[in-house]
Amino acid sequence: MVRSAEIPLAAYIHWPWCLAKCPYCDFNSHPVPGADRRDSARGAYVEALLLDLQAQQHLGAERSVQTVFLGGGTPSLFNPREVGRVLEALRENFQLAPHAEITMEVNPGALERGSLEGYRAAGVNRLSFGAQSFDADTLKRLGRLHSPDETRAAVLQAKAAGFSRINIDVMHGLPGQSVALAAADVRAALALEVDHISYYQLTLEPNTRFHAFPPELPDESTLADIADTGAARLSDAGYHRYEVSAWAQPGAECRHNLNYWLFGDYLAFGAGAHGKLTDNTGVKRYLRPMHPRSFVSQVQQPIELEPVERRSVAFEFLLNALRLTEGFNESDFESRTGLKFAEVLSRVDAAREDGLLSVDRAGLWAPTQLGRRFLNDLQARFLP
Repeated sequence: MVRSAEIPLAAYIHWPWCLAKCPYCDFNSHPVPGADRRDSARGAYVEALLLDLQAQQHLGAERSVQTVFLGGGTPSLFNPREVGRVLEALRENFQLAPHAEITMEVNPGALERGSLEGYRAAGVNRLSFGAQSFDADTLKRLGRLHSPDETRAAVLQAKAAGFSRINIDVMHGLPGQSVALAAADVRAALALEVDHISYYQLTLEPNTRFHAFPPELPDESTLADIADTGAARLSDAGYHRYEVSAWAQPGAECRHNLNYWLFGDYLAFGAGAHGKLTDNTGVKRYLRPMHPRSFVSQVQQPIELEPVERRSVAFEFLLNALRLTEGFNESDFESRTGLKFAEVLSRVDAAREDGLLSVDRAGLWAPTQLGRRFLNDLQARFLP
């Protein structure tokens, strides 16, 4: 039996608008409303979020929210007062841990001067900047509207506002990218001296412009060299890889994402947000209305929790936990899924025999270097 009180609880809050849709993005984001209705649409969305927080109060009863993530879209298109209202409503309706990690995604090109001080005053204590690249031509190919200098200025502004916990997203394997260009992006990110860098490869996701009209990407050999060179530079700079695409200074790991990767629970607020909750009957998921207009109009409709089939629970756990460099133990698996590790042991042993998994003296199962390189294949071995 799973005891929900022993499973960490997080909260995700979705902010659905962007200045423009990037050609690689498959997230639930939409063009920002026109100037004639922007303020009213933004206000209506915030009011809907407040109702959503109140309506879901019972889902987090007697549990403490350990981390909060404001994602998008572009949350920084909403001003500090609006973000502050939402965070205050979160505190009123849920038990927010005293030292909760509260992360906000920020687009370097969608910031008003002084707004970072306002977000910090509202309760945000960690920022994640979507830099993606520090090469101006590459940014144009990616459809990004900011410049490298705007990213640098935004990070410096964040530090001046008192933020010490800052992530920078950097993509690699980009159209026309060489090993040298990719290494230059890593150097530029390192020069900003932040405590966390997300370094991940571009993938062509369905329902994106890049998937419909694929750009010319580096070949497999170059991709491998890019990944290896970036990893070496990050490691040499004192960052440790704790997840397949996440690098952190000691103690600066993203607690919110770790909760996902170890199959924790999370509440979901806002358009298209996904939630996961566990009780003594099993794991359940729910989804908020997808489009911002649908969310605003349907926010007060009853929330339907859909049970996850028992045969899928083990796969969902391993899909996430196998991303962790240090791995997971049998206790993690059993406490988060309610299943016995023996149910997957034969497939785990087969992956170990094939050199994709290893287990250390502490009982931690983790992908080997080969397993990380072929992570999708490793994960697929546990499909129901």
